[in-house]
Amino acid sequence: MLHAMAFAPMEALHAPVLDCPLDAFQTTMAVSVHSLIALSQKAVPLMTDGGSIFTLTYFGGDKVVPHYGIMGPAKSCLEGVVRYLAAELGPKGIRVNAISPGPLLTRAASGIGHFDELMEMAKERAPEHTLVTPDEIGVAMAVLACDHMKKITGDVHFIDGGYNIMG
Repeated sequence: MLHAMAFAPMEALHAPVLDCPLDAFQTTMAVSVHSLIALSQKAVPLMTDGGSIFTLTYFGGDKVVPHYGIMGPAKSCLEGVVRYLAAELGPKGIRVNAISPGPLLTRAASGIGHFDELMEMAKERAPEHTLVTPDEIGVAMAVLACDHMKKITGDVHFIDGGYNIMG
C-alpha cells in the first residue's frame, strides 16, 4: 500500500508554525497523518500473508526547511506513526516504511512558498547535483517491498541523491 497524501491550508502553509490556527492544524494532521492510519486499517485485513505499507515524507520532518510551515511538524508526526505502525504490524509480517525523496514538482509541492528555489538548492547541494525522479522512487519502493527485504521496517529511507547528508 502506498500512502501519498499531504495537505495544509494555505494560511498554515505560508505562515510561521507559531501562527497556525487550531482548525488549520487539525486539517493538516487529519489529511497528512491520520490518513495513513485510516488507509492502514483498511489494508491490513487484506494483507493475510504479510505486506508492505509505504508513505512519502520529506526532509522537513527532521530538519527545519524555510517556507515549509506546518508541513514540517506534520511530516515529523507521520514518521512517528510509521515507527508505531511498524512495531504493531510486525507480528503480522507487515512492514511499514517512509520514503523521503527530496523535493519533487508535484501538485502538493506547488503550494509551498519559494518551491522553485528549494528545488534548485537541493539540486546544488546533492552530491549528484540532480533531483530524484518518480521512476527512481518507484524502483526503491519495489526493492524495499520484495521478500529479500523483510527485515527492513519502521524507518525513513532517503532516496534523494544524498541531499539529506549535506550540511
